[in-house]
Amino acid sequence: MNKEFAPHPLSRTISSTDFANWGLPEIAFIKRVQTDGEIGWAIHAADGTPMGLASSREIAFAAVTQHELEPVSVH
Repeated sequence: MNKEFAPHPLSRTISSTDFANWGLPEIAFIKRVQTDGEIGWAIHAADGTPMGLASSREIAFAAVTQHELEPVSVH
């Protein structure tokens, strides 16, 4: 039995941009950086917007978690 593919009804109401950004507001990226010769940890929103800088990876993860975001490490 061969059934023709039918898209889910929701796929007709969500733009491709909205779909690509779905779930991203809950994510924050943490990346090791060097500023003025010192190592720090930059915190960025999923869209790349800088959100903060921490002195250690642990503090960066704690800050992100405290703001009810999901930390993701960027290498």
